[in-house]
Amino acid sequence: MNDVEVTEVLRAYRQRYDAMAQTPFVKSIIVFKNHGPAAGTSLEHPHSQLVATAIVPRHMRMQYEVAISYYDDNGRCLYSDLIVRELEAGTRIVMETERFVVFHPFASHRPFETWIMPKTNQASFNQASGEDIRHLAQVLRITLLKLYRGLDNPDFNFVIDSAPVGEERADFYQWHMRIIPRISEAAGFEIGSGIFINTALPEETAGFMRDLKV
Repeated sequence: MNDVEVTEVLRAYRQRYDAMAQTPFVKSIIVFKNHGPAAGTSLEHPHSQLVATAIVPRHMRMQYEVAISYYDDNGRCLYSDLIVRELEAGTRIVMETERFVVFHPFASHRPFETWIMPKTNQASFNQASGEDIRHLAQVLRITLLKLYRGLDNPDFNFVIDSAPVGEERADFYQWHMRIIPRISEAAGFEIGSGIFINTALPEETAGFMRDLKV
């Protein structure tokens, strides 16, 4: 797909997100894509999914609680500070553009876990402007192409983390996209403890991705 085609997909995400958000009982909207058997895909053709729920899932509430606590203690958005720290360190950055930063987060759950985050503070995905969507399309296409070439078309999931419906103006949160290549499996320790073992350093995987030519 080219940039224009990816832009149209992201516009469809936002349009459906906006439509779902108008439903009175909806509390959260999850946008995601599963690619390949290891990612849990049940249909062979490429597709994405949007699921609206009447509750805010527990792990999303935990993210929110941490972000609120950080904001209360520091008066700043945790995610905005995260971008600043990652750019200062530089070692985990994959790509930086005018509007977005792509990086492999510190203490990543899985090898080559990749986050795409806007530089401007936007709590909800539906706050992204048309220009934001166009820039995101370029960044997402290049990032997925790098993963495709560097990891030989890995199975993966990506998900857009966004503020719960009705809390779109929260200053302490920032929507972002997570891409999780499925090149390792959770085993007994992870299942039993909830602690993830990552056999690859994000500083090294980010450097590998940064150097790939597309």
